[in-house]
Amino acid sequence: MTTFVYVAAQDDDRVSIFTMDEGSGALSLQSEAAIAGGPSLLALSQDQSTLYIGHRTSAQISSHRVDPATGGFSQTGIVETQDSPTYIVQDRTGKHLLCSFYQGARVAVFPLGGDGSVGGEATSSLATDDGAHSIMTDRSNRFAYVPHIAYQQDNVLEPPKNIPGPNVIYQLRFDEAAGTLSGNDPLTLEMDPLVGPRHLIMHPSLDIVYFSNEQGCSVSSYSIDQGSGTLSHLQTVSTLPEGVSVRNTCSQIQFSPDASLLFVPNRGHNSIAAFGVNGAGMLTPAAHVETEAVPSAFSLDPSGRYVFAAGSATNRLAAYSIDGQSGAMTALATYEVGARPMSVLTVTV
Repeated sequence: MTTFVYVAAQDDDRVSIFTMDEGSGALSLQSEAAIAGGPSLLALSQDQSTLYIGHRTSAQISSHRVDPATGGFSQTGIVETQDSPTYIVQDRTGKHLLCSFYQGARVAVFPLGGDGSVGGEATSSLATDDGAHSIMTDRSNRFAYVPHIAYQQDNVLEPPKNIPGPNVIYQLRFDEAAGTLSGNDPLTLEMDPLVGPRHLIMHPSLDIVYFSNEQGCSVSSYSIDQGSGTLSHLQTVSTLPEGVSVRNTCSQIQFSPDASLLFVPNRGHNSIAAFGVNGAGMLTPAAHVETEAVPSAFSLDPSGRYVFAAGSATNRLAAYSIDGQSGAMTALATYEVGARPMSVLTVTV
């Protein structure tokens, strides 16, 4: 088996494919694929055979068959989305692709063919609000959650914009048979001022969901009521070191494979924060490491031994080894990856 690292350079219309050395974490450029329309999102099917690409400037989602020998891929389908896609992920059955639309103020579900390809019209489109940044179903696949940030601000390098966003989490029901989304009751979970939930990740064995808070510079966890699908707040922990008060926003969020560690990048402080996760799902700050400026995208390798963070202001990918016990990260190398890298995906096939 081979580990590949894919990096989508949105402003260069290309996806770089690296192979990873399992022993050292070193990357070697395998190939570069020209992808029109501003590739800004990457997601892999559950069976690891299909790569999904979200195109920001052309407002499309495309599917591609992955060659496990080379990591290369060939297009199997494409669908027009009207609005620029902001996040894409399969549901738990692998039969549907869920998508959020930041500017489109909505979420949608697209059917997938037997080979994982896209192409059909959306089976569901549900209006939410501006700043719909991501979407994911819970472990039961009956509920979905859509975080909406507090300020409509795409770039941490820009001055703050005094445009309040909805600053809520939408709580939805998902019908996996029909591929449809509908509002739960209550529909929204209100946040304290300037929290701005952005991305989310489900605990693999507990009914807990974790959100990276863009404006709040923190991670919040919520328990999921398996009867109603509604959320109850458990914990909020800062992603910044104690005493640090630089202007900062958070981006993505990811678990280590065994869910003992949780990672979130800081844009502005330009670091990756690591948290220890105990058996009850509670977080404890564990480590920070300096990284490339404005790390909007990052990815752990499937073994949990390495993490790769892309600086959208430097056009470089930084690699780190991870101490699986402490969460400490050690810098390894940096790689040129093209203009405005907005998505990193690490897979072993």
